Amino acid sequence: MCGIAGEINLLQAPDLEGVRRMTRALTHRGPDADGFFIEGPAALGHRRLSILDLEGGVQPMVREGVALVFNGQAYEHDSLRVHLRELGHPFTTRSDTEVVLRAYLQWGEDCFEQIQGMFAVALWDSRTRRLLLARDRLGKKPLYYALTGSRIIFGSELKALLAHGAVERSIDPVSVAQYLASEYVPAPRSIFKGVRKLPAAHVAVFDASGFRLRRYWELPTPAARPPSLEDASAELLSLLDAAVARRLVADVPVGVFLSGGVDSTAIAALATRHMKPLRTFSIGFTEESFDETPWSLLASERLGTAHVFEKLSGTACVDLLPEAVASLDEPFADPSFLPTMLLSRFTRKSVKVALSGDGGDELFAGYDPFLAHRPASLLSKLPRSLLSLLSGAAGLLPSSSSNMSFDFRVKQFLRGVDASPSLRHQTWIGALTPAELAGVLLAPQPASEIYREVIEEAERGARLGVARGSVDEALRFYLGRYLADDILVKADRASMSASLELRAPFLDTHVVEFAARLPWHYKLSMRKTKVILKRALRGIVPDEILGRPKKGFGIPVAAWIRGPLRPLFEEALSERELAGFFDPVPVRLMLSRHLSGEADLRKPLWTLLMFQLWRKQWSAQSSALQAVA
Repeated sequence: MCGIAGEINLLQAPDLEGVRRMTRALTHRGPDADGFFIEGPAALGHRRLSILDLEGGVQPMVREGVALVFNGQAYEHDSLRVHLRELGHPFTTRSDTEVVLRAYLQWGEDCFEQIQGMFAVALWDSRTRRLLLARDRLGKKPLYYALTGSRIIFGSELKALLAHGAVERSIDPVSVAQYLASEYVPAPRSIFKGVRKLPAAHVAVFDASGFRLRRYWELPTPAARPPSLEDASAELLSLLDAAVARRLVADVPVGVFLSGGVDSTAIAALATRHMKPLRTFSIGFTEESFDETPWSLLASERLGTAHVFEKLSGTACVDLLPEAVASLDEPFADPSFLPTMLLSRFTRKSVKVALSGDGGDELFAGYDPFLAHRPASLLSKLPRSLLSLLSGAAGLLPSSSSNMSFDFRVKQFLRGVDASPSLRHQTWIGALTPAELAGVLLAPQPASEIYREVIEEAERGARLGVARGSVDEALRFYLGRYLADDILVKADRASMSASLELRAPFLDTHVVEFAARLPWHYKLSMRKTKVILKRALRGIVPDEILGRPKKGFGIPVAAWIRGPLRPLFEEALSERELAGFFDPVPVRLMLSRHLSGEADLRKPLWTLLMFQLWRKQWSAQSSALQAVA
């Protein structure tokens, strides 16, 4: 795993010192080595976290007039290397980096369709004076860019681009509204007007003709004639087992995150087939309703792993907030980032690579809102007056600080019933609706802008034959938006802040495409999620874990706002600090209602806090960077 950065300037020499600053800003992504390629209009920088071919995989790598910087892992590089050798390509290293470069020399920009894995790539072809940027199919590895005429600046993280010194830093008000609705800034936007994110499954080409984007992969739609549930379960297990085996290959120590949930236990169970002893890692919390330690210990005992864990109080997460905000670059309100960051640090003390269960929920309808999908469709047909009455009654339920408490679930459910079918899941898992935003933001944005990316995802699915408001559309939303812009951002930033490579077997291309072709009712019943996955894992994952209710990797935000975090919220959401973006009256009212116990407003309040902390920290750092640049 690595960090990449660079500048291409077609009309004058690139800013070499700016590229060096960018590369230094990514040291945490690659503490083992750095390297630079400087030639003509191109300057590329690389920071390396050595995982495979520790001696031979040095970057930037140059072959036949093409320079490459590569962040990620190509999991089937051995078989692709054999094929490329048959086509006449010589190899001087064992690294997957050289395979990616030679694949480009063979197939040009179509090469990314041949590469399976997680990656962000920059290729400078001096023969054609052309830059290619590419991201993997699901967006596991990040890539930002800033484009101004004949110049493009790019890097793995936003902090790298800001370190360059020539990137516009003004905050985009549309991105602010999208963040407050979604709890993240969805690609292709970034929080800054002058910077964009390369979308997942896209190739960008920059040359004298300009800049153009192309999608090279699309999530398949359900097959007209799927295999039987029994046959599909067997094939799923085989594909997942192979995906785990591929991700255990490394020239450094490997372990597995093990929370004791279905997904992480499945990965650990399959990993024990290929590696013994297997090292597993978890963290727990002193707050009982958020603690999964008993489940991780049960899973470890049954699987026979060498398990270590750490139990933390809420104070550990609170103390981590400043570092978390700095690591994230953009405002990001998924509170599970904090425990993921702590788990990554804890794991990195023992291993350099870890496998996780990310992706299982998105592929197999594992989230609680899927169980609410059909009831909400029926309830939405009721008269609006009756829905308002139900919402009013739900508002009388006493507020609780427990993880996924009854009152929280009911209120969130009714909040999304009235949304359009394609936006229902976004409303359920988001922080503020457009109507709520209109009362908070000083510069409100129309709903069409706030939900632009979600709507575009739904429209693309509809063109492929996915029915509006269907479970299949919801699955595509979670994979195309929530996974890419929330879960994978969390995983990448948290792990790379600790210089830990994190691999997700569920997101293997073969597993993803197979799961996407299955009918939704193989994944979801009236009362159960992950139907086919749990069937496939019988006898492999302990029955107690297969039957346990879902518990997210969360922290007790609602209680902390009323407890150890109260002073921080009072300060960050004060009238003085809110100036510029927010109307302090409704924000202060929200905080007052939560503190009094009248309402559970953990999601909007946490989202607002993280924006405020980000704004304060990045304003100070941006000023410092401008002084240096």
